This record gives sequence, C-alpha cells and structure tokens, in this order.
Amino acid sequence: MLHAEKTEWFELEVTVNGQKIKQAIPMHLRLLDFLRETLRLTGAKEVCGEGECGACTILLNGKAVNSCLIFAAESHGGTILTIEGLQTASGLNDVQQSFIDDHAVQCGYCIPGMILSVEEFLKHSPHPDREKIRHALAGNICRCTGYQKVVDAVENTAKKR
Repeated sequence: MLHAEKTEWFELEVTVNGQKIKQAIPMHLRLLDFLRETLRLTGAKEVCGEGECGACTILLNGKAVNSCLIFAAESHGGTILTIEGLQTASGLNDVQQSFIDDHAVQCGYCIPGMILSVEEFLKHSPHPDREKIRHALAGNICRCTGYQKVVDAVENTAKKR
C-alpha cells in the first residue's frame, strides 16, 4: 500500500498589488500557481515552466522574476506587482499605453511579462539605447511581434519619462 505524503502548510503573508494577503498555502505551491489559481490574477502565464520564456514575469520586491521558478513561500513578507496592479487610477501606465500606441501587442500572451520586465529595466536604465532595450528583453520570448515595435514602445516610454 502506498503511503500518502503529508502536505506541509505555510502561513504566507505578502502584499500583492497593494493588498495585504494572509493565506495558508502548501509549501510546494509555486508563486505562479498562487497568483493564478488562488488569487485569480491571470496576467502571468505559464508557457515553458522552466524560466526560459518570461511569460510568467512579475515584480517581486521590485525585481523582475519568473514566477514559475519560485515557491510562493519564498515571497513571504515581500511585495508583488503583477500586470493587474500596474495601471494607475487614471488608466493604463505609460509602458502599457506605449505598447498600444506603438502597436507592440499582437496576441498579447507574452506582453504582461514584457511590460513588467520593462518597468524594472527603465527604473535602472532611464535613457537606454536600442541595444540595451533588446538585451533587457532577452528573457521575454514572443512568437508574434518580431520585437521591433516592442523596442520602439520601450524607447518611446523612456523618452516620455
């Protein structure tokens, strides 16, 4: 007879998109699954599940991370920003609006992760050239856009800021 393993639980306390969350979770729960399944924040997507594509990118304590590679318990005491929490009271933030204005969105599957990667990148590199932008987005794979419009959107956001 097989023995069922006991699930270890963890009392997670984290701030997500400005809201404090306190939730008992299984220790083995990935951050991506916590966001999507528990909190119903579906902007971060699972594509590769290996940290290679960037579709699951979120900001954890201000740093762009692949949420498919992190246990939710590792975010304890931290601050998470997802695409759902990025817009302002007056509407989309400047990166989101630039992606629309510069036609950088096609199917949209990878775009939330790209936008969050751009948010972190522009905080550290407010006046980047096109090569730095391409390098910053190297961890975000898109099968639709060809990247030129995405680079344009990032460059235009940087100029406006």
